[in-house]
Amino acid sequence: MIEIKNVTKMFGELKALDSLNFNVSDGSVFGLVGSNGAGKSTLLRVINGVFEPDAGEVLIEGENSFENPSAKEKCYFIPDFPYFYNSSTIQNTAYLYRKLYPDWDEEYFNKLCATFPINTKSNIINMSKGMQRQAALILALSTRPKYLFLDEIFDGLDPVVRQLVKRIIITNVTDRNMTVMIASHNLRELEDICDHIGLLHKGGVVEEKELDKLKLGIHRVQIAFNRPIDESVFEGFDVINKSRQGSLFSLTIRGEYEEFMPRLEALEPAFLEALPLTLEEVFINEMEGAGYDINNLV
Repeated sequence: MIEIKNVTKMFGELKALDSLNFNVSDGSVFGLVGSNGAGKSTLLRVINGVFEPDAGEVLIEGENSFENPSAKEKCYFIPDFPYFYNSSTIQNTAYLYRKLYPDWDEEYFNKLCATFPINTKSNIINMSKGMQRQAALILALSTRPKYLFLDEIFDGLDPVVRQLVKRIIITNVTDRNMTVMIASHNLRELEDICDHIGLLHKGGVVEEKELDKLKLGIHRVQIAFNRPIDESVFEGFDVINKSRQGSLFSLTIRGEYEEFMPRLEALEPAFLEALPLTLEEVFINEMEGAGYDINNLV
């Protein structure tokens, strides 16, 4: 388990992380989403011991992660811009990793090299962004990490390779109980693979839930009446957004479907439909609630 306890990280006057508190259970795929500069990449670096928190602590299986080799050897972090030496290839980097990582799996390494469409003897630095990410994944997964941390891993991957990456990650989670944290702006990809989501804004957690509970907790409702009606009838509902076109109201309602639908039906509408939001729609609505609204940006 990863425990994030009251973690704060400062860069000068900038508070990148502000008293974060949540846990990541073993065997889960945890997605980190948020506004630009929300602290997603900083959090991954703090968890992996790259940065020391200014307050609080991160525990991996009960051990502090900063400057702790026994905690770090269970982890592998692929940053947004993977770093390789000018002469690094997959093959010569694997030679180094065999000596560094006690759980290095040579058979699995060879399988991944054969699976990904990549030249393992070419200099990684000369590859495209997508190919560099494939190289980093091959090396990362071959170390057989218990905890895998990925920052914008889908950026630059073509659709076929994106599906391959998701399938390989899920296989490792299922077969080895590997825990994965993925920071990404690609909410569609996270929706496919994650079971938990953390929404960050300005260094703090806006929401942290199981993905299904997060999505099912907010609904898009369309309701129409064949008689004049005052908008005050919706005051008893937790309405996040509301718009109207003629007799049709479009509402975004927070709450349980089983609780608000009978109440809406009691209003005797001519038409009523409620659908759960996509992760992207949830993100937009939650960010608007936190003050991150497109109308305030343009």
